Amino acid sequence: MKTSYDIIIKPIISEQSMEAVDLKKYAFKVDKRANKTEIKKAVEEIFGVKVEKVTTTNVPGKTKRQGRYPEGKTADWKKAVVKLTNDSKTIEFFEGMV
Repeated sequence: MKTSYDIIIKPIISEQSMEAVDLKKYAFKVDKRANKTEIKKAVEEIFGVKVEKVTTTNVPGKTKRQGRYPEGKTADWKKAVVKLTNDSKTIEFFEGMV
């Protein structure tokens, strides 16, 4: 059985994701096999917030040069954007980044 910490791998800290924090939207790298309901439960359990909506995207890996070999590929991964309800508190982790 997967725990909440197995589902949520890490937060995504980028310029685009930090602009969405004002709208109570937070981006996370998640386990590729996790579905939206599992992601919702994991975020609510870890951060103690109420989730309104979860959107997911499968991000394909990029082709890159790796050492002396002409081509390699970074791993495919899954991104989840979580929108919190209006009455929910914010996630403090992201507050210091803005």
